[in-house]
Amino acid sequence: MAADQLPVDHLFTLQLTAAMDEAYHVRGGPAGRRIIAAVTGGTFEGPRLRGTVAPMTGADWVTIRPDKSMRLDVRLVLQADDGGTIYMYYGGIVTDGQARTAPYFETGDAQHAWLNNVQAVGIGTVSADGPRYEVYALR
Repeated sequence: MAADQLPVDHLFTLQLTAAMDEAYHVRGGPAGRRIIAAVTGGTFEGPRLRGTVAPMTGADWVTIRPDKSMRLDVRLVLQADDGGTIYMYYGGIVTDGQARTAPYFETGDAQHAWLNNVQAVGIGTVSADGPRYEVYALR
């Protein structure tokens, strides 16, 4: 395997909406400015998994660092179309509007138990419309 290629499988495309106009701001902290915004909804769709982001079950804790990059800390609940409930959380870094994340999943639903052992990576963009990610499982 070449050093510039990772073996991955596409899990889903994730589009989030967040209440940025109602976000809490903590300014002047030692790590930078913090913004805490509720995740208000969204969608995800992929070859094995699709559904919606449960509204008001998660939040995005963003730290805007002194160099203007952003550190992400996001937690949310995915509601699969087949009725499964999945907790998703990820950290990551945003520079120049480009996000790189490392999602993890937890579920007790048998049909999605395979996600409990997935290490994922997400690549996306952060815009005024909300974050949009392509999420991949490392093989």
